This record gives sequence, C-alpha cells and structure tokens, in this order.
Amino acid sequence: MKSVTRVLLFLVFTGSVNARDLSQDEALRLREQGRIIPLEQLLSLVNARHPHASLLEVELEEDDDIYIYDVELATREGVVRELEIDATTGKILKDEEDD
Repeated sequence: MKSVTRVLLFLVFTGSVNARDLSQDEALRLREQGRIIPLEQLLSLVNARHPHASLLEVELEEDDDIYIYDVELATREGVVRELEIDATTGKILKDEEDD
C-alpha cells in the first residue's frame, strides 16, 4: 500500500443509489468522535487481506445508519476487487471480484 498521504489523494466521498454519501467534513467529524476507524487502520485491514494490491478508490457511505467504506483495488494479478468494510468495526462485509 502507498503512504497514507498519497492514499488520501484517492479518498473520494460519493454515494450510491441506496446509500447517503458523506462529505469530507462529516467523515472528519465521525473520525474525531471515534465513530469510524481511521484511514490508516482501514488500509492495514485491506493490506492484510490483499498484500501488495494497489488502491484505486475509497468511498464512505451511510446506509441504514451503518457507515461503510467501499474500497476498490487492483491485485498484483491485475484483478479488480471491491470490498465493503464496516467503518465502525472494521469487519469486512464483502470481498468480491468487480465486474
């Protein structure tokens, strides 16, 4: 994984059809309140699951009062994977090949 500073360049806050997108200010407030895990912890989880993968995009959403990090990455083999991670607990909710 790249350094946290470099990864922040890829941090994007957008929404999907069912989820509410969070602004950068909201994400910062949630992080400061300890309600979501910090980006460094998220990146450690992703790196442990997929070592040497390249981060493509990170989105933070709220869906039914649950904060979710949507992570897209490319493995060393060139496979694009999509992960959904509970932003409160760090639990991986989904890890699948992206279509």
